[in-house]
Formats: sequence, C-alpha cells, structure tokens
Amino acid sequence: MARRFYFGARGISRPFLRLLWNPRVSGLENVPREGGFVIASNHLANIDSFVLPVVLPRQIRFVAKDTLWTHKGLRGWILRWFFNAVESVPVDREALSSGKGALQAGLTILRDGDGFAIYPEGTRSKDGLLHPGKQGAAWLALESGCPVVPVGLKGTQHMFSHLIPRRGTMTVRIGTPIAVEEIDPTASKGVRRRLLNERVMEEIQKLSGQRRA
Repeated sequence: MARRFYFGARGISRPFLRLLWNPRVSGLENVPREGGFVIASNHLANIDSFVLPVVLPRQIRFVAKDTLWTHKGLRGWILRWFFNAVESVPVDREALSSGKGALQAGLTILRDGDGFAIYPEGTRSKDGLLHPGKQGAAWLALESGCPVVPVGLKGTQHMFSHLIPRRGTMTVRIGTPIAVEEIDPTASKGVRRRLLNERVMEEIQKLSGQRRA
C-alpha cells in the first residue's frame, strides 16, 4: 500500500516538475533494477530531496529530522504529505546530527533490498562548491554489500526565489554504480572506507561539474 502511494504521488508530481523546471535526466539505466543500492548525490537545495524521488525509476528513501512532521498550517500539511509519500524515516535531531541514527536506518533499508539516498557532504552547499564528503555512503555500501550510484545535480539551487518557484532548467546525471568489490579487498575497513569515499566524491564531481572546495 505504501509503495503504491509513493508511485502515485510521484506520478502526480512529475507533470508539475516537467512544467516548472524541465529536468534533463541522463543515466537512468545505471540504477540497479533489483536489490539495495545507495544513491550518493551532491546537495545544492532543499528541493533536491523532492527531485530525486520523482525522476529516479525505483523508490529511494531518505532520513529527515522528525521536526519536519510537526509544522503547522498548510506548509506543515504539505511537508507531512510529501515525507510520508516518499516514506522518509523520521530521526530525532540529536541522532541525525551524530549520523548514527541515519546510518542505522539506511542500513536496514538497504538490507531490505531497497534504495537509500544520502548526501555525502552532510548539508547543502551554500557556495556552489563540492565540499569534502563524509564516509557515510561508503560505510553503508561496505556494510551492506550494495553498490553506490553517484549522482550529480546542477541548477537546483536556482529553482526558487523567496519561496516562490522560478521557471528554469535543472540537470540530473546518474553515474555508473560503484561496486564494493572494486575497492582493494586486502585493505583494512578504515582504508576501504576512505578509498570508496574518495571514489564517490570524484564521480559526483565529474557528474555535477562543481569545483571541489
């Protein structure tokens, strides 16, 4: 039932996304057809968490701070509807800031054979540069054995002006999955995480065209 709701909400949202922002999407064939996978994307705007579920062919899930479910009024209703529709996992602020709650939730989702999305930078880039990635995506991939699918977003930071949607074009480029088997199996866990993390950030940089901070 929840999955039907997800794809129903996505079907309703797609025409509006195309009308407003005409996303140019490439690499959809790189999303695995079955099994768990990690989406690792750059992060330019809040709308990124709306765009990715709408354009990707398979369901992906995020974690989000639980206070997003407590806003009042119309804005609160819209936020609750959206985060429930995409089956986001509410995590309290303390656990989210430490990373532990987000990673454990993500690992459970991956082991269930579903897609999980994460922003390795940890937060939005306010200067347009690609900032150093934390090792969460690499840890998830190595612990679950699932591939990492790098994604590069471009232009999403220009789609709103003072909370009002602006017409424009955004780009979503999906890269080739990175299998954990490609990372030196003889290295220690810590070294493998660092190697995989750097590989992921290199691929995101190529896809997004951003300069590294």
